[in-house]
Amino acid sequence: MKKSLFLNPPSLEGFDGGAGARYQAKREVRSFWYPTWLGQLAALVPDSKLVDAPAHGQTLADILPLAKDFELLVIYASAATFASEVKVAEAFKAANPNLMIGMVGAHVATVPEPSLQASPAIDFIARNEFDYTIVDIAEGKPFAEIDGLTFRGPDGAVVATPDRALITDMDALPFVSPIYRRDLNIDDYFIGYLKHPYMSFYTGRGCRSKCTFCLWPQTIGGRTYRARSPASVIAELTQAREMFPEVKEFFFDDDTFTDDLERVEEIARGIGKLGIAWSCNAKANIPRKTLEVLKANGLRVLLVGYESGVQEILNNVRKGLRLDIMRQFSKDCHELGIIVHGTFIIGLPGETRETIQQTLAFAKEVNPRTLQVSMAAPYPGTELFRQAIENGWFQKDEGLLRQDGWQMAALHYPHLSSAEIFAAVAEFYKAFYFRPSKIGEILLEMVQDWDMMKRRLREGVEFFQFLRTRKPGADC
Repeated sequence: MKKSLFLNPPSLEGFDGGAGARYQAKREVRSFWYPTWLGQLAALVPDSKLVDAPAHGQTLADILPLAKDFELLVIYASAATFASEVKVAEAFKAANPNLMIGMVGAHVATVPEPSLQASPAIDFIARNEFDYTIVDIAEGKPFAEIDGLTFRGPDGAVVATPDRALITDMDALPFVSPIYRRDLNIDDYFIGYLKHPYMSFYTGRGCRSKCTFCLWPQTIGGRTYRARSPASVIAELTQAREMFPEVKEFFFDDDTFTDDLERVEEIARGIGKLGIAWSCNAKANIPRKTLEVLKANGLRVLLVGYESGVQEILNNVRKGLRLDIMRQFSKDCHELGIIVHGTFIIGLPGETRETIQQTLAFAKEVNPRTLQVSMAAPYPGTELFRQAIENGWFQKDEGLLRQDGWQMAALHYPHLSSAEIFAAVAEFYKAFYFRPSKIGEILLEMVQDWDMMKRRLREGVEFFQFLRTRKPGADC
């Protein structure tokens, strides 16, 4: 077994886009997600090490001495920062020419050959669901015999082996909580709407929805939701609670944890017996009777992708939801005391100046406790990317991220410029939060909880910094 290092590499300050992250750019409020994909690899490969450089504030100089201690390096790469990840690979190869270096992640899975050819320092690309592909490599199996791999043959030509089948027995994957204990400092991970410290897991992969913009189901995870049994989920939570008694909330990072209502209710009842707080990603269509079960068994927050308040735009991106259903869901959450963190996207196909205002009005109506506003990001491998190419929607061929770390408005339309999309994000935030009712809601939350008081004050400073420093540029 090769001595293996799994690396979420250093990047821009405040950038948390990487393994397990949901937003590949600097945020309006700084936050960090757990490197769940790499954590799973580290759990599968004995005597390995997981390094999450961004969350721990490590630079390339900090981690480069590790090069001499390992035989295999696996880097999680993203579309937004791929050029930076290539430089990290080259630095490690220069420090240890015998180090085998590969990359994983949705971006390289989508464009494996160009990714491999980006640098001779990269020895392989593990495509799609790469867990057991990496296990085979760590065990020393010949590349040509490993499914799901792209590499250089003896003559230098690129070789792609057959795709690896998706994992169906999710219970066979080992728990990641021992890896978190061994290699991570959980105090480094924080999300504004979750209690601190929190911890996140995947209990399944894939998503049955067909949203054209969503990266993971169209690349690594697939359209089929494959999940661990409720007994397995409860067993890991039980272990994690014993290992990390300081954790105040557990978050299920599945693309949509609530796809299987019977399963999520069974898990909730098991969590209720443990007496712990938990949260998860969710669709805005959960029936009230299920919400009642979840709330009665410790559910605190739902992370909900509303995306738009315009039915035509939801239809354009195949969201598969109706506004009336989302309104009822939101009403039920408010009545049951379930906190909602809503996410919205500006600049999806069909967006106009008028629809942005309609979505803002909808956001105020459903009134999530907190929200995130993003610009449409056409990641390679998604239907939205293909549409943007075919229709000439790309603003410039300069990627998804500006040099200062802010997300670019990558798309533009004949009736809506990229500059307008970029500006609309800050205006949306201000219009939503700078209302007397919302300000009062936040102040009440702060005076009732000292920890929340400290967090909201810090986040407030960061948010006003975001408004002040995120200025439109030539590449917005």
